[in-house]
Amino acid sequence: MKQAKTRILMVCLGNICRSPLAEGILRSLVDPETVEVDSAGTAGYHIGNRPDERSIAVARKYGLDISGQRCRKFHSADFASFDRIYAMDLANLRHLQGMARSEEELNKVRLLLDEAMVETREVPDPYYGGPGGFAEVFELISRACHAISEQMESKNSGK
Repeated sequence: MKQAKTRILMVCLGNICRSPLAEGILRSLVDPETVEVDSAGTAGYHIGNRPDERSIAVARKYGLDISGQRCRKFHSADFASFDRIYAMDLANLRHLQGMARSEEELNKVRLLLDEAMVETREVPDPYYGGPGGFAEVFELISRACHAISEQMESKNSGK
């Protein structure tokens, strides 16, 4: 019998900078047969738009193409659709926690950087800064995504 896919959702504010990077990075690290990755924003400012050009550029620098992604808003139905929901920062974490209707939904939500051994708990929003901020964000997200993919590999290999 085929094992159900683990579904992971990455969430930031507008779904144009951080969460599209997190989606692209994690997607490149996991087996698409066992893990599905998506992203969303808690605000609906950019619905239907591509990720920010600076996110696309930094992803491209590392060999990832996220230009086909389209921004969408997080909906309460996403709690039923996803097994894990990762927030990029405390404000979005609190927003998601406030939308949870049960303990089960609440337990799906966590901070992305809590999965990695890094000096901060929040992925800073690079939107109002320059390209250097996007490179820093890429590195932070990449560390967390590598930790998550290792967890997925262990889970799927039965370790």
